[in-house]
Amino acid sequence: MIELFGMKFKNPVFIASGVFEFGLKYKRVSNRVGALFTKGITLKPRTGNPPPRIYETPCGLINTVGLENPGVKEFVKKILPRIKKLKTRIFVNVAGFTKQEFVQIVQEIGNRVDGFELNVSCPNVKEGGVQFGQDPQICGRIVTAVRKKTKLPVIVKLTANFCDPLITAKACVDAGADAIALINTLHAIKFDTTKKKPLIIGGLSGPAIRPFALYCVYRLKALKVPVIGGGGIVSARDAYEFILAGASAITLGSICFRDPYAPLKIIKELKKFMSEQKPRRLN
Repeated sequence: MIELFGMKFKNPVFIASGVFEFGLKYKRVSNRVGALFTKGITLKPRTGNPPPRIYETPCGLINTVGLENPGVKEFVKKILPRIKKLKTRIFVNVAGFTKQEFVQIVQEIGNRVDGFELNVSCPNVKEGGVQFGQDPQICGRIVTAVRKKTKLPVIVKLTANFCDPLITAKACVDAGADAIALINTLHAIKFDTTKKKPLIIGGLSGPAIRPFALYCVYRLKALKVPVIGGGGIVSARDAYEFILAGASAITLGSICFRDPYAPLKIIKELKKFMSEQKPRRLN
């Protein structure tokens, strides 16, 4: 068990946004993890990007789903009541395209969840997305605006695409963020050599980005705020490396596509691994 934001979590293994959608399909897994981050919720419904949306690489996945979701009103009315029955902490991933949209989504959801993850780092949309996450001033203004409207924990999910996440993270913390989550996917492309044009342009996840993700988490140690680290974790040893790098908790993403029950194995092995290693306290 760990403690963050004055809350107790069963364990430090969280499910990353966009992996289990809303956590309702694999309830046995959702109920065992420390927390679940929902898929990104926007103000209006989105159909997402046309296929192909996912391409498997030798060491990961390129995805360009494009924030497909029912919109915040439908989410609150029909989906959230079902999610709240899960036996885990629920954080809603908020994906606005303007500062005001972030505020509106948070207000619409209110105190029905355990907290919010502000998605200023999605590389799969043309508006906002990663462009927000590359600008510390914009990120700070978004956090300030949201902070005025909620007392729940506010986590900011940052990008590491063409920017220093430490600078952005500091701006978010100064503006009132309770924690930082990183990294999101990295820009990637796959070409169709027959047609001689891109087959897919999106975000790369999986083991290929893990060493870089670890470095980014380690770089944020000086901020002295909780960091939720993720990027290519496929084993308890990987998770433990992120904890050594300074993470208070970790998120699992691509591994869940290959094996939806991998989180259960990692939770079990991480507990054993950490007891053998006698690590520092996580909180």
